[in-house]
Amino acid sequence: MTGKTVLIVDDEAPIREMIAVALEMADYTCLEAENAQQAHALVIDKRPDLILLDWMMPGTSGVELARRLKRDPVTAETPVIMLTAKGEEDNKVQGLEAGADDYITKPFSPRELVARLKAVLRRTTPKGIEDPVDVGGLMLDPASHRVTSNGDPLEIGPTEFRLLQFFMTHQERAYTRNQLLDQVWGGNVYVEERTVDVHIRRLRKALGEKHEQLIQTVRGTGYRFSIKV
Repeated sequence: MTGKTVLIVDDEAPIREMIAVALEMADYTCLEAENAQQAHALVIDKRPDLILLDWMMPGTSGVELARRLKRDPVTAETPVIMLTAKGEEDNKVQGLEAGADDYITKPFSPRELVARLKAVLRRTTPKGIEDPVDVGGLMLDPASHRVTSNGDPLEIGPTEFRLLQFFMTHQERAYTRNQLLDQVWGGNVYVEERTVDVHIRRLRKALGEKHEQLIQTVRGTGYRFSIKV
């Protein structure tokens, strides 16, 4: 698996299914939404790596949703590819001005879609964020979405993976629960601070005796990742 999640937003189920099949064959994980409201909720809750967004939908259009996502600091950095039957130049300009990172006109081939998707992800992924991180035998590889302990695979859930990746790339600094919510959950207002504690416990359990001490509780503040005692 690529470890990347793509949200497909289109009011026509057959189109969503066709795109999902193509992307899953290319090892992407797919989420689906049939309207802007469902899409926005999934963006906030699931934090997809990229959004494939249909221009024409009942109610809120894809262009309006793209503008909303780009105005919100929590979702502004999520890349968006507009999908539409509109091929006129002014429509393309309007989509790009709304914040879309690319524009694909229907009909398109699955091969073209996957190639354009990969290109956008390469452009929008911060340098170094895909590099493996190794701390004392604990290895996290974002590209393959795997965590190993001295070569042995560890079973870690998606939220714990994001939490561990943040910790391992931001070592030796204490973070409050609110800061962790903003960085890992994306400022999701529906998540309470105590949720952080639950996932910290799960992460420590998954890391086992060899590495659980790396996640340290800082009294009166929150948590930090440190190799120091």
